[in-house]
Amino acid sequence: MEGAERIWFDGSLVEYDEMKVHVLTHALHYGSGVFEGIRAYPTDRGAGVFHLTDHLQRLRRSAAQYYMDVPYSLEELAAATHETIAANRLPSCYIRPLVFRGHGEMGVNPLNCPIHVMIAVWTWGAYLGEAALENGIRCMISSWRRIGPNMIPATAKASGQYLNSQLAKMEALKHGFDEAILLNEQGMIADGSGENVFAVQKGRLLTPPISASCLPGITRAAVMEMAAEMGIETIERDLTRAELYFADEVFLTGTAAEVTPVASLDDHHIGTGPITKQIQKTFFDVVHGRHPLSDTYLEFPV
Repeated sequence: MEGAERIWFDGSLVEYDEMKVHVLTHALHYGSGVFEGIRAYPTDRGAGVFHLTDHLQRLRRSAAQYYMDVPYSLEELAAATHETIAANRLPSCYIRPLVFRGHGEMGVNPLNCPIHVMIAVWTWGAYLGEAALENGIRCMISSWRRIGPNMIPATAKASGQYLNSQLAKMEALKHGFDEAILLNEQGMIADGSGENVFAVQKGRLLTPPISASCLPGITRAAVMEMAAEMGIETIERDLTRAELYFADEVFLTGTAAEVTPVASLDDHHIGTGPITKQIQKTFFDVVHGRHPLSDTYLEFPV
């Protein structure tokens, strides 16, 4: 991976090419891990990490839902994140913390397996492509439904449950689309394969509630706060696929996707619009340290 030289693993920095785990690691066989996707952006003060504390708090909440005790405090994880960025000499990067069950016992009971923690960083540009940020992407409604809250905790960001997202993403790509949007068990809009969904209608933002089986996205919450600062109301309610077809604008948010317009859904033309562009501009001004809200959202080494 571009820019990756060292990985933080269980309290120490390890050379990238020397990083190894056992092939009988529980997470490799059963998906027993939780992770985060975080970004650091270049600013005049160095690499500013977007909502680092909130991401690490969600990591610990995800771990708790799977009875995993993270052996490091929030402060230790934050310091380790900054240490890893500095060790890799990256002015900006994608950050991947992972808490996972290691080599101990096999079988679906993971409770006797050791808990490991890893933080990796690398250079990663626009997840869906630079052109997508400007022109938008083609999406389809996936035939795969989003996992339900009584099947797997949809509010956790756990490794194994992303098989659901992989199926939706591969289906979209094989059908010539850029991204998939999943419906929940009730047939309402849930999430993209790795993003939250927003529609713009009559000058307001509409987005599914967390109860619709969508991930409580950090970027989602930040966009809602930024929109409020701009005088744009956000309404959280169930959305049908047809409401997206005929919305004024649709966009996706996420750490990887940032703020990406949806140009079409199931070949229904939507296009890009002024509110999405306004929110996108504000977002990038904030994360690059060019906005009064930057000090609220960006975190630097203590």
